[in-house]
Amino acid sequence: MSWSWTLYRYLATQFLASVAAIYGVFLALAFSADIVDLLNRTAGRGVNTGTVIGMAVLQLPDLGLKMLPFAILGGAVFSFIRLARSQELVATRAAGISAWDFLTPAIVMAVLIGVLTVTVATPVASRMFAEFAGLEARHIKGQASQLAVSENGVWLRQGDQNEQSVIHAITAADQGERLEDVVVFRYRGDAYAGRIDAASAQLRDRYWDLSDAWVSGDGGVPKQHANWRLPTTLTPSQIQESFIAPTALSFWELPGFIRAAQSAGFSALRYRLYFYTLCALPALFAAMVFMAASFSLRPKREGGMAKAILLSIAAGFAVYFFERLTETLGRSGVVPVLLAATAPAIASILIGMTLVFSREDG
Repeated sequence: MSWSWTLYRYLATQFLASVAAIYGVFLALAFSADIVDLLNRTAGRGVNTGTVIGMAVLQLPDLGLKMLPFAILGGAVFSFIRLARSQELVATRAAGISAWDFLTPAIVMAVLIGVLTVTVATPVASRMFAEFAGLEARHIKGQASQLAVSENGVWLRQGDQNEQSVIHAITAADQGERLEDVVVFRYRGDAYAGRIDAASAQLRDRYWDLSDAWVSGDGGVPKQHANWRLPTTLTPSQIQESFIAPTALSFWELPGFIRAAQSAGFSALRYRLYFYTLCALPALFAAMVFMAASFSLRPKREGGMAKAILLSIAAGFAVYFFERLTETLGRSGVVPVLLAATAPAIASILIGMTLVFSREDG
C-alpha cells in the first residue's frame, strides 16, 4: 500500500469518533423511548419506577445491537462529509490515493466492530436480555409457563397460585404439544404433592392427556391409569411463546442450543437464522461503509450534506425492510435460511461497491 500508516490511523480515528457520537445519540434516544414504553405497558400493574428503569437498562444492549448498523452508516456519512468539506479528501486524492485506499481504514474498522460485536457484545447483551425477558414475563405478560430445552430433554413449568407442576420429557413433537417419556412433579406452595410418570402426554383443551400414567401422591404409593388428565391453562401458542428468544442466547451458545432443540423435537429454524445473521454481521457493517461512501464522498457544494443525509436515511430504511423481508421468508421456509440471513449484507455490499465504482471510475 502506497500511503502511510499515519494517514491510516487518522482516517480510522475519524471514522470511529463519528460512529461513537452517532451511536451515543441513538442509545440515549432508545433508552428514553424504552422507558416511556415500559411505563405505559406497566401502568396499573403495581410495578415501581425503579423496576421499570432496571428493565430499560437490561434491554438497552439488545436495542443497541439492532441500532449498530445504522450507527455505522451514519458515522461513516458524517466522517466522509467532514473530510470532504475540510478539503482533506481533496488533498488525499491529489496525493494519488484512490477512493478504495481511502475507504480501507473505515472498512477494516467496521469489520472489527462487527467481529467484536458478535464475539464479545452478544454474550453480555443476551444475558441482560434474558433477565429482561424474565421480568417482562412476570410484570407485564403475567406468564405462568416457562419452557427450557437441554441435552437431557424438555423442561416445562406450569401452574397457578394453588399448584405448580414441573414437567420433564425426553422428546417433544408438534412444537411441544406432544411429549414422550414424561415425568411430572407436583407442588402445592413449597410442599411436594406427588409425581406422575407417563409414556406420553398430549395437550388438549385445558388439560394434558397422559397415557399409561403412574400417579403417586405425597405418600409415594403409585397407581396405574390408562389415561390421566392433568389440568393446565397452557395453549399451543403460549408454549411456543415461552420458548426462549434467539436474542437471549449468545453467539457461543447458539450452536449447542440448536443441536439440543432439534434433538428434543423442536424446530430450530429461527435460531439458525439468527446464528447466520450474526455470522454475516461484519459483512453488513462493511456494506454500510460502502453505502455511506457512495452518498458522501463527493457532496455538492449546495445542499450536498442534506442530500447525503437523506439518501443515507433512505438506504438505511431500505436495508432494514429488506432484512425484515428476508427474515420472514427464511422463517416461513420460502428461501433457505443461510440465504435469508446473508442476502441483506451481500446485496448492500454489491450495491454500495457499484455506486462507488460509478463515482470513482465514471
